[in-house]
Amino acid sequence: MQKVVETVSTVAIRFAGDSGDGMQVTGSQFTDTTALAGNDLATFPDFPAEIRAPAGSLAGVSGFQIKFSSEAVFTPGDAPDVLVAMNPAALKVNLKDLKPGGMLIANSEAFTKKNIDYAGYATNPLEDGSLTGFKVFKADITGMTLKAVEELKLNNRHAVRCKNFFALGIVYWLYGREASHTVEWIKSKFKDPQLCEANLRALKAGYHFGETAELFDRSYEVKQAKIAPGRYRNISGNEALSLGFLAAAELSGLELFLGSYPITPASDILHELASHKQLGVRTFQAEDEIAAVCSAIGAAYSGALALTTTSGPGLALKSEGIGLALMLELPLVIVDVQRAGPSTGMPTKTEQADLLQAMYGRNGEAPVAVIAAKSPGDCFYTAIEACRIAVTHMMPVILLSDGFIANSAEPWRIPEMASLPKIPVKFWTEKEGFQPYARDENLARPWALPGSPGLEHRIGGIEKEHLTGNISYDAANHELMSKLRYERLQKIADALPPTEIEGDQAGDLLVIGWGDTYGPIQAGVEAVRKSGSKIGHVQLRWLNPFPNDLEAIMKRYKRVLVPEINLGQLVKLLRAKYLVDAKSFPKIQGQPFKESEIVFAIKQILEAN
Repeated sequence: MQKVVETVSTVAIRFAGDSGDGMQVTGSQFTDTTALAGNDLATFPDFPAEIRAPAGSLAGVSGFQIKFSSEAVFTPGDAPDVLVAMNPAALKVNLKDLKPGGMLIANSEAFTKKNIDYAGYATNPLEDGSLTGFKVFKADITGMTLKAVEELKLNNRHAVRCKNFFALGIVYWLYGREASHTVEWIKSKFKDPQLCEANLRALKAGYHFGETAELFDRSYEVKQAKIAPGRYRNISGNEALSLGFLAAAELSGLELFLGSYPITPASDILHELASHKQLGVRTFQAEDEIAAVCSAIGAAYSGALALTTTSGPGLALKSEGIGLALMLELPLVIVDVQRAGPSTGMPTKTEQADLLQAMYGRNGEAPVAVIAAKSPGDCFYTAIEACRIAVTHMMPVILLSDGFIANSAEPWRIPEMASLPKIPVKFWTEKEGFQPYARDENLARPWALPGSPGLEHRIGGIEKEHLTGNISYDAANHELMSKLRYERLQKIADALPPTEIEGDQAGDLLVIGWGDTYGPIQAGVEAVRKSGSKIGHVQLRWLNPFPNDLEAIMKRYKRVLVPEINLGQLVKLLRAKYLVDAKSFPKIQGQPFKESEIVFAIKQILEAN
């Protein structure tokens, strides 16, 4: 049968199955292959916190969504065009999101009575007519996988686990993807020759099934996107942060030190940096969060580019250490990859609810710089900027990322190191006139390395006397030093470039976001602007201090809208500082915003006025 090849501009696909079905591997391989094909893309891995939830349970469903296009992509898509469901639970959890008329590829073998009952269905959804309105393709993925690998005489458990590559092969054929990258990945990943061959056979069998079976009457082509020339790679937020810190070490000439305690979803940064010992990186897996931050403070005192990584619960435990670093006036970068909920919460779900903790979560008047990345690729440049501020202003910097940015991926143009400005570092060496708490033009004190002859000085958490660094309980001195700590933040704001406004430079509405809201806000703003409304978009990188021009920018618009994945933290800060009637649009479901949600909020505020 001659099959049609249909050209489409944009597609969103969601792979869903048990947490042991390899959906994250399947999605990651499709992502890498799609990046190599030249499409713009965005991804959203969504997986349970349990290491291995009960097979077939709703709680154990793991999903991976990718949106790819011949045009610019800002989000992983509101709703998938294609859902690959490996069992009834995956269908039950994800069907509500599938577009009307969307394609459902179901692993029919998994729809046994036991699995159907466990997922909460009264009858088999593949047979009871409940899926009318969707293009349903039933394929015995498990059975065909077992047949493809039967000659290898694997035990049933190992043979069945190859089914994710069979499913991937089907989707590769459907969208004209080359399988060569995945073939090489399988060869490098599986050291056991039998397992390697089994997965290769499953991948090829899935591809040929799509090509020869009468189940599909067409395949689809998504042409390359028009992107700036350069060398690209697919990158996640945690990978980009790690590379950004490596670049910052090179740009500053300092040795990189990471003191960290493993915590989801920040642990990948520790894993990545630990693999670069040949570059002089030193990583220390501490016994707890407090030891991690204190080890980084010690490294900063000795002249290293020091950082510590964590998530919200760990940031709380590090609070006293961060206050110590502030009093010592030492450069330190603290990465908080935010996750949902107080306490343990929902470790694998995303949230933006640590902003007020980053701003105020320390005893005393303890201001630190706070910066936020807006996308996976932007994490690279945000890491460099955080390091630059830390060493030039001699202060702690909290860098906010989140679970969505950390685990999602996008094509990233690899910069030339020569194009990145150096980070100036000056260790104090002059004995004559040395005062440990004297100030430069940034109000930063000297960075004098311990053991330097003639530069001995006292260090600790007790209040220091201005200039001399001696212990001081003087009331006037304490007020002076407290005010100096705030004035140093203003020096950062004075050096910031003009704030970028995307969209209209003045008009009906300004949408202000931070962190991972960038993609959906940008897509939503562009969608509504087509109707003629004058809307601007500012995505704040600097949250403490705010940019000096932010107040003037807000005054150019009739209304201000602030979408956040919390109950309204940034909007509180904006209202308090600028007395602006900013409207909050909160979402706190452990999920990123959808473009449609931003469009709804914008239209609602425009129509109300």
